[in-house]
Amino acid sequence: MTTVKTLEGDMRANNGRYAIVVARWNAFIVDSLEKGALEALTRRGIQDDQLTLIRVPGAYEIPLAVQKAAASGKYDAIVALGAVIRGGTPHFDFVAGECASGMSRAALTYNVPVAFGVLTVDTIEQAIERAGTKAGNKGEEAALSALEMVNLLQQMDD
Repeated sequence: MTTVKTLEGDMRANNGRYAIVVARWNAFIVDSLEKGALEALTRRGIQDDQLTLIRVPGAYEIPLAVQKAAASGKYDAIVALGAVIRGGTPHFDFVAGECASGMSRAALTYNVPVAFGVLTVDTIEQAIERAGTKAGNKGEEAALSALEMVNLLQQMDD
């Protein structure tokens, strides 16, 4: 039988530092995502002094804040939280697309995990479902992804 070395992150507390970039636009949704992310991390042993909240106006501004946080070298992972709700114009496509691609570029450029907790939905009802009701809390899921990635990358460095 062959034994293959396998690396996989887990949800244990670590000494990592986390930036949580939060958009203020659609606060009635995003506030729940923020609460879910903070609770998920603190419930698993991450301390307040390991967390930094960075507030931006909206989802379009998230990538610049993520990039600046990643470039600073102060954070082991970044959690980005926001909500882009489709309307009757192409605005949704531009904001959602630029937000996602900018965050991805920052992660790859600076080798810092960036967890995508930005809802991109068609309706307010879908946003509500993903902010802590029927479909869980995507802020919590993004925070746990960041925690897992920090643990995985630490293993990869060993």
